[in-house]
Amino acid sequence: MRIGPKLYGAALALSLCLPMAAHGAEAAGKKAPAPTPLSAYELYRLYGDKTWIWNTGGGRFSDDGRRFVAWVNDKGKQSFAEGRWVVDDLGQLCMRATWTNAEGAARASTCFGHRKIGSTIYQRRQPDGKWYVFRHGSGREDDEVSKLVPMDTVSAKAHDLKQILLGQEVTRKGG
Repeated sequence: MRIGPKLYGAALALSLCLPMAAHGAEAAGKKAPAPTPLSAYELYRLYGDKTWIWNTGGGRFSDDGRRFVAWVNDKGKQSFAEGRWVVDDLGQLCMRATWTNAEGAARASTCFGHRKIGSTIYQRRQPDGKWYVFRHGSGREDDEVSKLVPMDTVSAKAHDLKQILLGQEVTRKGG
């Protein structure tokens, strides 16, 4: 395949200009800072002994044994989860739990990545969610991090739902 002379000229000019433009940006000090992963300690401080309030329910990150408990009511379909939460120095928080609803139970692992640039923290659902601002450097009321609250609004609801769902399961098996 042959490249036409006009395309060849344009490609040559572009290949010569891009390195000079990149060098100019570096020389001018305009290189954007690279995002760095939050440490396990930083993630622990963010989530430890907090409840993450979701539109459909919430999840509780207990310090005691790194227990994770959650409940959701999504369009009338209720479920609860029990398991553990883990963090690592690669900026990852994972909730590993068994989710139970009226149809049964299944294990699931849901992970979120965290990166920071300066004091701004970005988050995405792993492995391929889109990055978004989790906490602005100056902090804003509508930041997702503001949905992490110290009070436990989850455990009692999850416990009650567990009693209802497991009671239904016992009735189905016994009847």
